[in-house]
Amino acid sequence: MKREDLYFVLFAQQTEFWEDNTLLFKRRVMERIISLISLKMPIIITGVRRCGKSSLLRLVKEELKLKEKEYVYINFNDERFVDFLVEDFQKILDFITEQNYKEDCFLFIDEIQEVDKWEKWIDRIKNKYKIIITGSNSKLLSKEISTIMTGRSININLTPFDFQEFLDVKKIDLLNFKLNLNIQAKVRRELKEYLEIGGFPKRVISGQQLIIQELYENILYRDIIGRFSKNQKQIKEISVYFLSNISSLISLRGISRLVEIKNISSVKNIIDCFENAFLFFFLNKFDYSTKKQILNPKKIYCVDNGFITSLGFKFSSDKGKLLENLVAIELKRRNEEIYYYSDKNDCDFVLKEKTKIKEVIQVCYDLNEKNKKRELDGLLEALNKFNLKEGLILTYDQEDELVIEGKKIIIKPIWKWLISI
Repeated sequence: MKREDLYFVLFAQQTEFWEDNTLLFKRRVMERIISLISLKMPIIITGVRRCGKSSLLRLVKEELKLKEKEYVYINFNDERFVDFLVEDFQKILDFITEQNYKEDCFLFIDEIQEVDKWEKWIDRIKNKYKIIITGSNSKLLSKEISTIMTGRSININLTPFDFQEFLDVKKIDLLNFKLNLNIQAKVRRELKEYLEIGGFPKRVISGQQLIIQELYENILYRDIIGRFSKNQKQIKEISVYFLSNISSLISLRGISRLVEIKNISSVKNIIDCFENAFLFFFLNKFDYSTKKQILNPKKIYCVDNGFITSLGFKFSSDKGKLLENLVAIELKRRNEEIYYYSDKNDCDFVLKEKTKIKEVIQVCYDLNEKNKKRELDGLLEALNKFNLKEGLILTYDQEDELVIEGKKIIIKPIWKWLISI
């Protein structure tokens, strides 16, 4: 890339970043990011496209009150970088020097996965600058990159708005909500919407469903079909199947038969690509044997309910599945190590800490006479299996506390659980 062309793009990006007046909403991960800057290690923020990573960089800039020469913003998702080569990394450093930026200025780098060999460049300069990187591919967290960067980076995953952030956008103040029935009614009303539309910032703020459909196409074509172009038809079929079967069990052989791809390795590579793009994630069945975990079917979940309701079949009225998906997203957001449990009966989530299961959770939209025995049997079996005294059932709006077979069963509305931390 010619030096003058590169400089032109960098100048333009500084202006665009500085003058961007898009409305910002504070993200709860902000405090953690600010606290980690003092460690002087590159911070890598990953997450699905359009979940707010670029806005997070602007939030950091504003929170720290950075002046014009105290940071450089670089967006590698810019089509003007199409001819960028490895040797052009040095030109970026030349630009910083020639334009008299502060010696230890911040480097805000967006969508870094779009260029090759970036990790070696970051490893070379990490001690000179304060670096915050964003990317839309979980391979940024891979063991290979950690090895190249000698383990000296901090990884943070950003998701679309959680429920508390969603309430912030809706200007619902949770102060004293426990005593204020009016606030509780508003929270329930907003939960109904959140359950349906999800938390993608632009979707929440604009109210336009079309945004979700466009984003889905963007992810599908850029992050998945772009890598497996000859399997375009099968990739679309797999995606629709996943969206229409959230929280269901899937297996590689089953997907292979469904889309008629005989090579199981090819199917696995496609599914890995979905996961690397943060569109879907998968839970293993809990087993003390890692081999059995790998061989058993996995449960599938989606990064945001908006994709499911906008693009999946059968989901307009399946609120139980949407509720379960919401819990799965939140558990991932809280960095829990999660599995599903299945033996004689089933339990939706078991949470592992080090070598022990610390909590089991069942999710049920409405606990009634038709499903109560099934839900309780699954929870109690898991409690007995892992020698736990207390279990949790999350519902849409029911609240109770039971003692069965010496086990304490807490039934809690999901909205209370979602705002509990």
